[in-house]
Amino acid sequence: MNWDDLRIIAAVRDEGTYAGASARLRIDETTVGRRLARIERSLGLRLFEAADGVRRPTRQCEMVLAHVQAMSAHADEIGRIRESLPGPVGRLRIASTNAVAEEVLAPRANEFLRVNPGLTLQFLTSSDNVKFSRWEADLAIRLRKPDKGDFAISKLAEVRLYFFEPINVGAGGPVTCAYPDELEGIPEMQFLRARRIRARCVTDNVRVIRTLIQSYQAAGVLPEYGSAELLADRRLRATLLPKRRDVWLLVQNHLKRDAATRATIDWLRGCFHDVSQGA
Repeated sequence: MNWDDLRIIAAVRDEGTYAGASARLRIDETTVGRRLARIERSLGLRLFEAADGVRRPTRQCEMVLAHVQAMSAHADEIGRIRESLPGPVGRLRIASTNAVAEEVLAPRANEFLRVNPGLTLQFLTSSDNVKFSRWEADLAIRLRKPDKGDFAISKLAEVRLYFFEPINVGAGGPVTCAYPDELEGIPEMQFLRARRIRARCVTDNVRVIRTLIQSYQAAGVLPEYGSAELLADRRLRATLLPKRRDVWLLVQNHLKRDAATRATIDWLRGCFHDVSQGA
């Protein structure tokens, strides 16, 4: 059943004619008749009888309308919930890599949600890009700028990158970690190529690279977020890369002016600003 269809039943009962229901609901009179006939077929019930030019509800219709009235009351209550909550209200799906969600967003989500009780965030984490054309997410954080797409795109941040290597290592030197060939255009890979460093461990998972570096037998490039312990470790040498990694924000076009979306975008920008400031 469809809520709009149920509203038609109530309008015909209240107005007594298709024309009256049409004017009340601001839809075509023939549409009222067609949709009411469809409802009757679906329910297997006759809802109205014509008498003296007026559509009078049958006993079965009155039973249906009792439920419609209850549903209408519940809908009003739901509306009042929105009014009772301070700030923006909504549910937003944010797609990002695991590292961004774990290291940048999650540590700062609790405070944001606490001061915005009407908001719900759903984190979608994957190394694969969501398909915005299929509405798989409302916002997405990407580490490479998309070539094209039917969405709003803006630069979210520029992230510092560090090459970590052990100060003391055994014969043969450290095992160097790198990203897959399809990411050859990113600053991390450009740095390794410029140094003519041959990668012996290939992964797109920064946690794997970080774990290997913490063994003091491996080297690799990591973003600043999630690297505080490595930067403070005196057994490691950290070299700041000359180039930063651009971070891009994608937003569904129809949500650009939505209050909940705007609040969330401001929060996302604040998250990456905190990272750049070492907060």
